[in-house]
Amino acid sequence: MTTESPWGQSAQQFQQIFGQGWAQALQSLQKLDGGAQIPAAPPIKFAPERLQELQQQYLNQAQDLWAQGLQGKAEIKDRRFAGEGWASNPVAAFSAAAYLLNARTLMGLADAVEGDEKTRARIRFGVEQWMAAMAPSNYLAFNVEAQKKAIETKGESIAKGMQNLLHDITQGHVSMTDESLFEVGRNVATTEGAVVFENELFQLLEYKPLTAKVYERPFLLVPPCINKFYILDLQPENSLIRYAVEQGHRTFVVSWRNPDASLSHKTWDDYVEDGAMAAVDVVQNITGAEQINALGFCVGGTILSNALAVFAARGDEPVASATFLTTLIDFTDTGILDVFIDEAFVKFREMQMGSGGLMKGQDLASTFSFLRPNDLVWNYVVGNYLKGETPPPFDLLYWNSDSTNLPGPFYAWYLRNFYLENKLVKPGALTVCGEKLDLNNLDLPVYIYGSREDHIVPATAAYASTQVLPGKKRFVMGASGHIAGVINPPAKGKRSHWIRADGRFPGTLDEWLAGATEHPGSWWTDWSGWLKGHAGKQIAAPKTYGKGTKFKAIEPAPGSYVKQKA
Repeated sequence: MTTESPWGQSAQQFQQIFGQGWAQALQSLQKLDGGAQIPAAPPIKFAPERLQELQQQYLNQAQDLWAQGLQGKAEIKDRRFAGEGWASNPVAAFSAAAYLLNARTLMGLADAVEGDEKTRARIRFGVEQWMAAMAPSNYLAFNVEAQKKAIETKGESIAKGMQNLLHDITQGHVSMTDESLFEVGRNVATTEGAVVFENELFQLLEYKPLTAKVYERPFLLVPPCINKFYILDLQPENSLIRYAVEQGHRTFVVSWRNPDASLSHKTWDDYVEDGAMAAVDVVQNITGAEQINALGFCVGGTILSNALAVFAARGDEPVASATFLTTLIDFTDTGILDVFIDEAFVKFREMQMGSGGLMKGQDLASTFSFLRPNDLVWNYVVGNYLKGETPPPFDLLYWNSDSTNLPGPFYAWYLRNFYLENKLVKPGALTVCGEKLDLNNLDLPVYIYGSREDHIVPATAAYASTQVLPGKKRFVMGASGHIAGVINPPAKGKRSHWIRADGRFPGTLDEWLAGATEHPGSWWTDWSGWLKGHAGKQIAAPKTYGKGTKFKAIEPAPGSYVKQKA
């Protein structure tokens, strides 16, 4: 075969389409750039040897598939086509198998692109999105299971699917669960407590002790402001907040306000000083403790790390220990999100909202969903619209759909200084709240957790914090992803985690894992034991919330800020 064959012509067309599209995309961003020079789009070329290999592989597999299809034995290994309807219909089975062959080949072509890794990653991402959208299971004309259901229900499933579609268009997002079955404060975010302080950025929640005595050092949780805090308090049996209270910690949680136009001017500095630092100060005032323990989750951990560095620059040490859950501090490896980040994109966001405006919560939610399009988008398109099904109740997916806005200046500054320029790990390069930050001054014990299959904060990126934080450290890697790995209560007995007993932190995660041991079950028990070692002696649990008239209970937990919709 030569490259003049139909297959070779298709490969050349792929090269032309993606090469031109990539160039046009960068050129359009150049026009938005205000005259600054952006590198020209790199040409898209294939490795000749790999192209020949893919061509021969495609022809061989297509021939095998044709032979299997004639015998009604086309093999399918993909859960999108795992139903009996696909297996029992030779035409459907063949179309699914042919689609999977084409998808594998296109991904092989994307991997065969010669050029820098970021260009290849972007092309891979684009091909993945395209192939996910083109699956025959996504269309009623090809989805035999949806057709069968339509016949069995005499068209009722199609009518219900149209109702579901109109409902989702009205609410502005694809339903991942039956949202009507959940209500914040009624059956999610139910741990008993009260709001004891609020400003325009957050409410501070204090939780009712569940033990007769509590540790003298209170415990503050700083969740991400990109999502709502109750991921840490979904149900009593999987609530990290309730677990901390049960372990004897006097527990406080930051509940970020869902920004509207009145907060569209807020900056990263505001979230650090009037958010995390203010929360630390209030917890100290309420409890009378000289030092507290703190936890930051995801972006909340990045905010907490900045707050600690500002405190250190001012000669203060109000935090005795810090826990960082799936947190980026060193932004060298940002995983799949790196495909979106370059100078042109960041400048566009700065022009668009760097001086004011809102990054809409639904736009953020859509971005994260399309990082896993088959699981978080097309799966629900098929179920909700083609089959007319109501997705089952699932608290985590209800939380996932409860989106939050971000102030534009906060978001644009965050993109440039962390994702693009990675300034936090460069001593003195970053100024926050008027202070030059140096992580070398954070000589406090830290507990660092990363999830093995996390696609938002890769485990390698979580581990990288061990190389830039100078204090005594403990690193634990858990199984599963960004959320499921964190929300893993011990009583479930699920998954596992890895610990390295010798306390060494070599340069890479792979080197660390070479000396680590896998332990069954949740990492929560290990963390709990570590935190108790930094919590001080036990004292009588408080009988009331807050302190005096200045920090009295304003309203019951979970408060009103968390109920605000984007």
